[in-house]
Amino acid sequence: MVKGNLKIGIIGCGGIANQKHMPSLAKLGHLGEMTAFCDVVEERAIKAAKVFGTSDANVYTDYKKLLKDESIDVVHVLTPNLQHSFITVAALEAGKHVMCEKPMAINSTEAQQMIDAAKRTGKKLTIGYQNRFRDDSQVLYKASRAGEFGEIYFAKAHAIRRRAVPTWGVFLDVEQQGGGPLIDIGTHALDLTLWCMDNYKPQSVTGSVFHKLADKHEGNAFGSWNVDTFGVEDSAFGFIKMQDGSTIILECSWALNTTDVKEAMTTLCGTEGGAEMKGNPSAGAGELVFNSTKYGKLVETKPATGGGIAYFDSSAEDPGVLEARQWLECIIYDTEPLVKPEQALVVTQILEAIYTSARTGKTVEFNLETQTVTP
Repeated sequence: MVKGNLKIGIIGCGGIANQKHMPSLAKLGHLGEMTAFCDVVEERAIKAAKVFGTSDANVYTDYKKLLKDESIDVVHVLTPNLQHSFITVAALEAGKHVMCEKPMAINSTEAQQMIDAAKRTGKKLTIGYQNRFRDDSQVLYKASRAGEFGEIYFAKAHAIRRRAVPTWGVFLDVEQQGGGPLIDIGTHALDLTLWCMDNYKPQSVTGSVFHKLADKHEGNAFGSWNVDTFGVEDSAFGFIKMQDGSTIILECSWALNTTDVKEAMTTLCGTEGGAEMKGNPSAGAGELVFNSTKYGKLVETKPATGGGIAYFDSSAEDPGVLEARQWLECIIYDTEPLVKPEQALVVTQILEAIYTSARTGKTVEFNLETQTVTP
């Protein structure tokens, strides 16, 4: 057990830091406090320090200088995807525990390097998949573990927007991000699906990636963009076969001509029943529907969600706060984070395989002898 008042350093003070991490950590002052902020744009770091930091918080534009501060216990890596791996490895080697925002890395090699560094240094590492902490996700996970659905042999991972291309930051920069909606929001849906299935052993992946709507600005929720800088896909789809024969279809898009919009959701189909996430869970308007047969009839049930979540008190809190709390407490009490880096590695491997399959036109086969991850 370590001291409860952890010192936290923030590397990357952009959108996700301001939307999720820093507001969440600010509500958990009894567990830790933000004492250092780093961003390549100094003004962003200065603003973050004033709003969320301690009175004596330090500001940096070079993450290496922040990592030299021996008083910092924990680092949150909230930079563009390209920088996740090398900053995380450097932070671990500097003796810090690391929360890295999703996706884990832009490829599986770099993701494995992060895991190796965590094992080498004995420091904790987790990845920012806050959708696991939603109440409907927790209920679905418990039902799956209790055998409610029997053998889950088919699933869909949903990450579909009709017109919501992010037009700020580096989202459209393939070099900085490693991809578009697949690596951005598809990663959440796939993580949720694998976790609920408790299955981390892929056998093969076939993928399709499309660049069809880069010049279609009409109706976009975040306004127009420069077509010439739209370097990533607008949609991607994957057919994933697991070693036990179960199959997952992953669908993701920032822009697709459909009204069937679902993001960070999963559908599970098993031998004894199934479940489907509906509505808008991220906005607190989600609905979880179980389906089965009883008394010779088809039955649908809707578990009441919104109550307590495992590991936490009974108050309904934002998933970002729950994620941050569980993360800080696992450091303080030396327990395991809910999101294990080995699980996030498999997500990265599958996403990478979809891109590879789409580029080569071939199915990507996994090495069944080495591709084993303990969930």
